[in-house]
Amino acid sequence: MMMASNTRRFLLVTDAWQPQVNGVVRTWGHVLRELTALGIETEVVHPSLFRTVAAPKYPEIRLALCTPRAVGRRIDAFDPDYVHIATEGPLGLCARHWCLARGLSFTTSYHTQFPLYLKQYFAIPPGITYRLMKWFHGAAEATLAPTPGVMRELRSHGITRAQEWCRGVDTTQFRPLAPALPDLPKPIFLYAGRVAVEKNIEAFLRCDVPGTKVVVGDGPERKRLERRYTGVHWAGYRFGDDLAAHYSSADAFVFPSRTDTFGIVMLEANACGLPIAAYPVTGPIDVVKPGINGALDEDLATAAMRALDVPRASCIEHARSLDWRHCAQVVLDHVAPVRPMTCPIVTSLGGVLR
Repeated sequence: MMMASNTRRFLLVTDAWQPQVNGVVRTWGHVLRELTALGIETEVVHPSLFRTVAAPKYPEIRLALCTPRAVGRRIDAFDPDYVHIATEGPLGLCARHWCLARGLSFTTSYHTQFPLYLKQYFAIPPGITYRLMKWFHGAAEATLAPTPGVMRELRSHGITRAQEWCRGVDTTQFRPLAPALPDLPKPIFLYAGRVAVEKNIEAFLRCDVPGTKVVVGDGPERKRLERRYTGVHWAGYRFGDDLAAHYSSADAFVFPSRTDTFGIVMLEANACGLPIAAYPVTGPIDVVKPGINGALDEDLATAAMRALDVPRASCIEHARSLDWRHCAQVVLDHVAPVRPMTCPIVTSLGGVLR
């Protein structure tokens, strides 16, 4: 399958891609640009290459109608040196099936806490979903986890090849700018991201804090929450300098999610000088350094008020220590060349072949 060439070829298979706006898309957009800068040829197999249907309860997310053969043709056409599967959706499943059928090695990454999401949306017990995650990722040569905490969590559920990854932030794009919301009553507490059940945004909106709450983003919960919380400033999606200017307008960034594996928006906010307020849970516990770039507390309002005392300069300095080139290099350190597999192949939810 590999072609004699001095240029290495990296193939990403992902069910989350543009025009979606989420952490998976942002992460891999940056990583692929860095890989290209390192002289690696990249290709993405994504939903827009196929017919799609709307995801249940999440209509803005489109799921590919695909088969292993159709996905395999695209893999073979690119002739990659490395295959990386970023998501556990239809494309990820088909790519996994194709590689296993051919006896080819691949790596995966873990971006979404599906055991927690599926419990919230469909009342599926997390134990069942963790078994599915172990089945999916168990055949990979390595599974990249965004933080040490997520890596330990995956290993505790039997995904023993989980490896620590990281995230970065583009400090040339996200930096302090003139405020976009200069006339709102201070202090301004801001959330940015998808407006969806799993983001726990209502915990932020219920916080008893002074000043103004701002929500940047959109999603299936926006209309309901907008009707209920009329005193909130709803800004919709913002991008580029406009997004940086909204971050720069606020006094604290409130991240209410209890299910995110990371939360790139926290680093973006830091890069604009905005301290973070969050729960001490997986994701924030590896991102927020109390007193340096934010505050953690089981009472979100307490964390928000405490974040106001964190120096903005300290947040910016923290963000500047993180970069996407390092994240791309970690990917290269763990990707496996396309070759006959060396790891145990998971054949069912309960067993493996060695």
